[in-house]
Amino acid sequence: MLSALQLGTAWARISGLMDEAAQGFVRSSFSSVVRDNWDMAIGLMDGAGRQFAQSSRSVPSFVGTMPVTLAHMLARVPRERLRPGDVLISNDGYLGTGHLNDITTIKPVFRQGAIIAWIGGTFHSTDIGGAPSVEARDAWEEGLNIPIARFVKGGVENEDVVAFLEANLRQPGETLGDLRALNATYDRAEHALLRIMAEEGIASIDHLADAIFTRSEAAMRRAIREAPDGEVRDEVTADGFDHPVTIRLRLAIAADELTLDFTGTDAQIARPVNSPLNFSRAYSNYAVKCAFDPETPNNDGSFRPIRLIAPEGSIVNPRRPAPVWGRHLTGHYLPMLVLAALGQLIPDRVIAESGSPLWNVYFTGEHADGRRYVRMFFMNGGHGASAHRDGPACLSFPSNVATQSVEQFENAVPMLITEKRLIPGSGGDGAMRGGLSQRLSFEVVGDKPVTATYRHERVQHPSRGLLGGGPGRAGRDLRNGLPVPAKARLALAPGEVLTFETPGGGGFGAPAQRSGQARARDEQEGYV
Repeated sequence: MLSALQLGTAWARISGLMDEAAQGFVRSSFSSVVRDNWDMAIGLMDGAGRQFAQSSRSVPSFVGTMPVTLAHMLARVPRERLRPGDVLISNDGYLGTGHLNDITTIKPVFRQGAIIAWIGGTFHSTDIGGAPSVEARDAWEEGLNIPIARFVKGGVENEDVVAFLEANLRQPGETLGDLRALNATYDRAEHALLRIMAEEGIASIDHLADAIFTRSEAAMRRAIREAPDGEVRDEVTADGFDHPVTIRLRLAIAADELTLDFTGTDAQIARPVNSPLNFSRAYSNYAVKCAFDPETPNNDGSFRPIRLIAPEGSIVNPRRPAPVWGRHLTGHYLPMLVLAALGQLIPDRVIAESGSPLWNVYFTGEHADGRRYVRMFFMNGGHGASAHRDGPACLSFPSNVATQSVEQFENAVPMLITEKRLIPGSGGDGAMRGGLSQRLSFEVVGDKPVTATYRHERVQHPSRGLLGGGPGRAGRDLRNGLPVPAKARLALAPGEVLTFETPGGGGFGAPAQRSGQARARDEQEGYV
């Protein structure tokens, strides 16, 4: 049995290996969404498929859903049929991260002929076939659904899988390049993991995982127990499509367990904003982890004290084939709703609502030489304030994707970003001010039209302040200076300009409590 010191050392080395693997994947990737935005995750699961370790910059929903995806994969391809060098693949939104653009692959790690662990990765593929549309009425309209299959068999790529990817994607080289970079990452990580096991005297990953899970569960239960027992309710209204959508939450703490009950939430709709259960669970758990036990690395044990209830057929647990392309337009509300409810019990450990769900835009078209392109650009709103500090400007939450540089974007597409600036006064007022949002303008500079597809929230219902704090500024979408719908697919002619003003973050605490010194600084630095 490993001592506490040996256990800590082994876990630190394995967690570090996941960060090393993520860096290797990013540096060898082909797409800007992985290389620049870090819209990806690398995770390690024990032999039983339980979440054990992950790269520290992993997107929360990816590591939170990966064990569920593995379970579905093994139901289709039982572990006794797997061989060294095999790699499983799927992008099914209902089995994975919630939409087709995220491709997950998982490789079994063998030792002495037996599977001892699983290493997996998920990344966003900007092009997944079809035409990304805010008008999709079912999941079949949303692109290519890769069935659970072996992308690699015994170390050799499955030609059939490669062929149907090449036949359905506008930029197959980019997606296949990322998949191959991920496979190479697995090979290096597998050898390193076996070396660490040998050097640390680890006979079984499962035994190591059990020890980690036990400690992590105890840490989470201890943190929950320190909070006051109680039951609170809250609800948040999203802009939706034809009408607003309301998500309702009952949060209950009893001793060392916490229940999240979304009963009463609006039903799923025939628009691509439904959040599959995997995605809803991952982001709900993430909020609890942030509030109660942020220091312990994520793993299966951390989430055992959390019970989630999400009625089937609701917008947070839709039935197939409800469209899900924009599932973050619902799922990203859940952490903020959980934190707002917790603010009634532990106000010093939560934040006000942020200018999220995350804003982005897809641009598609042709270069002058006829090559097709599909590029995505992320834009962040203001971060919510906390009891202790103002909210940062333009910080991604709850997803932690990075922002692509303007220069790299302009080098890849025939467009020019003519402005990118903070919007004064966009953060909610309060004892602590919400983070500022930003304004970005994109001009078509080539001689061919460009199609822009985007779906944005917080245009009708801005970020809420918390405990007396004011709301953030609502977002706006403009075409040549005139308002356009917040969820649209537009054909832009050369010379046209598309402008996005992201939402500001909510303030925290009563504005009267903000110090005069802080208000003077706000004015001096242009925040008001």
